[in-house]
Amino acid sequence: MKLITRNTDYAIRALCCIAEQKEDIVSVDHIVQCLEIPRSFLRKILQILNKERMLNSCKGRGGGFALALPPEKISLIDLMRIFQGPIKLNECKFKKDDCPYVSDCLLKKKIDEIEKEVIAKLKAITIESIIKRR
Repeated sequence: MKLITRNTDYAIRALCCIAEQKEDIVSVDHIVQCLEIPRSFLRKILQILNKERMLNSCKGRGGGFALALPPEKISLIDLMRIFQGPIKLNECKFKKDDCPYVSDCLLKKKIDEIEKEVIAKLKAITIESIIKRR
């Protein structure tokens, strides 16, 4: 089981690269050089982040991307949901209606507790906290 996919990883690294720059607008060329990933792949990720309102885009000469939110407001859990969907550690084999034990399943209750802890910890990891640790 992979916790973070390649798209999520690249999104995190791109946002960190943009957040660390002194300029308001960071060019795609600069991000490509910083991250050493293919331009076409990076553009798709940046477009998704722009659509999800994590980034603002500026077109034309001198264009590029800027953070739409402060780095402390962009959490790892938000990025995981954008690129990977909802975080679910506990998907029962049976649908709730079909399982006679759903209301008193001890395993489900324990895994639900773990899931809540994991989500809280992922929510606490922000772009700001990542770039501060560098």
